Amino acid sequence: MSRASRNLLEGAATFGTGLPLWLFAGGVEVPVVTLTKVGVVLMCVGGALLVTGLYQAARTSTASR
Repeated sequence: MSRASRNLLEGAATFGTGLPLWLFAGGVEVPVVTLTKVGVVLMCVGGALLVTGLYQAARTSTASR
């Protein structure tokens, strides 16, 4: 598995984990953190991984031409 596809897969999984936390975990009380904020952080990290994976995939396809 290439780095680009791994980053795309990890980014999609991280974003997909953060989105339900942000949308549906508002009423859940956890002593240390707020789950909605954790969801936003996970979505930001997942988005960054997705953008990195897209950049790496585009750079790899351009370099192979």
